[in-house]
Amino acid sequence: METLKFKTTINCGACVAKVTPILNEQENVKNWSVDTGNADKILTVEGENIDEAELVQSLSRIGYKAEKM
Repeated sequence: METLKFKTTINCGACVAKVTPILNEQENVKNWSVDTGNADKILTVEGENIDEAELVQSLSRIGYKAEKM
């Protein structure tokens, strides 16, 4: 299983609720979490053969930025 980390603009519980359906429907993503207490709002994604570009694009479509760390 691979682990990817992204610096994001997901900064509160309401934001997490908004991205939950998007992240849950991502193929090959098994687990994810957002550390909203971290200044960089780190999104950690675990899974196999994750399409990073699709994940970033999916978040972008609903107004969030994600940059791979």
